[in-house]
Amino acid sequence: MKPTDQVLRDLAEASDIAVRTSSELVGKVRKAAAKDDAKRKQRDDRLRRKTDLTELPRSSKAQSLHLPPWHVLHELAHALSLSRQGASRGLAEHWGSLKYSQALDSESGFFMELSGEGKSNVAQQYKRIQSQELGHGFARLLTRHILRQRHPDHFVSIVSADVVLKAGWANRSYKYNYQPDFFAEIWKPGEPSLVIPIAAKGNHDRRPITSHNQLASCSAHAEAVVIGELGETPALLFSTELSPEGPLTVHALESRGEGGWLLSSERSRLDVPLLDKGYLPGIEGSPDDEPGFHVNPERFGWFQHVLARTAAAGVTAFAGDGGATVQYLTKRQGSGHYRVPFAHAATGSVRDATYTFFGIRFVGTDHVFRLNNKRVEAFSGVVESLFDLLSEGRVEEYRRRVYAQRGRWCDDKQPSGWKGPISVHDDGTVLAMRRLLN
Repeated sequence: MKPTDQVLRDLAEASDIAVRTSSELVGKVRKAAAKDDAKRKQRDDRLRRKTDLTELPRSSKAQSLHLPPWHVLHELAHALSLSRQGASRGLAEHWGSLKYSQALDSESGFFMELSGEGKSNVAQQYKRIQSQELGHGFARLLTRHILRQRHPDHFVSIVSADVVLKAGWANRSYKYNYQPDFFAEIWKPGEPSLVIPIAAKGNHDRRPITSHNQLASCSAHAEAVVIGELGETPALLFSTELSPEGPLTVHALESRGEGGWLLSSERSRLDVPLLDKGYLPGIEGSPDDEPGFHVNPERFGWFQHVLARTAAAGVTAFAGDGGATVQYLTKRQGSGHYRVPFAHAATGSVRDATYTFFGIRFVGTDHVFRLNNKRVEAFSGVVESLFDLLSEGRVEEYRRRVYAQRGRWCDDKQPSGWKGPISVHDDGTVLAMRRLLN
């Protein structure tokens, strides 16, 4: 068992993240998809998937992706901030990411891999959850890296696809078990957004074929949402291999469609609350009205509106303020979950903690627990001036601020007085942890 202080140092130690993307990988995924389609044909089971998969271009292969495990946990915490799946019942949902505080080994000059603790738990259910959740964390991290390189003058927001889609399509109308895990919105204030579906999985298998099969499955999940014309929506697909031997490896492919742009003649007023829509499932223009979710041109403005307000809800939930979060969610998205005091652990968090990092005041919530028999404190929060805007419902001004300040919230120096890992995102959120000495 590592000393607690060593665990905290390791969480802040950056190492390389192995990314595998190649024409060979494309061929193996196509083969896995063809094999699955042949089986489905015998059952008369229709499945639409991305067929134009390609490797990431050299400029996007993330060969320079050199980050500490703590950044992965920040991404995962953000992904869980609006989750109600109960994986971490008894804590605010995003604190569930902290269970992986000792799961990853990182050392400068080496590739990141599972730690001894990460490999030791043999329970299959735990492995399934671990691979799924860490797979989501690494997928979001790599997505952000890729899209920032491609669109340096835009902001990248990543939101839960499930939460977004609920605002337009009722669960009982889905009749389809496929959908992306996340949407990446690439945006500038006052301009149309580019939206890219993201499908991500993870596994603990030593055999690469498992990742090939997972990427083939991801090709169907990503194609479940069409933005604009059929066959033109771009997508990013990931399978994270948490092998017990060798480095952790993210297998990545993409579909490079020319669609995904929310080109609308009507400008969305992002400060205006949303109501649930009653869209019927199905892809317009597809044979036999195939199942899925179609964001046609008439829905572009609405979709950008939902993406922006769902992202705002994720930020306020990350700060632990249910009262500020409820205004940004529709009924089907779970607004009632934040209205009922103490109905769920996440609603019990109180925005009552403040810290100053890098000369910036952050407000949020904290959590104290034991890590290897020592008390530690974790803090999740938001830049106070940004949170004030969101608590007042001022989404448009918040987006203008974070766009102008992207990449400038912090420097590379560790704040004095805080001995532990810190991660700050462009959206103004921070995740930090340290040992308590009393």
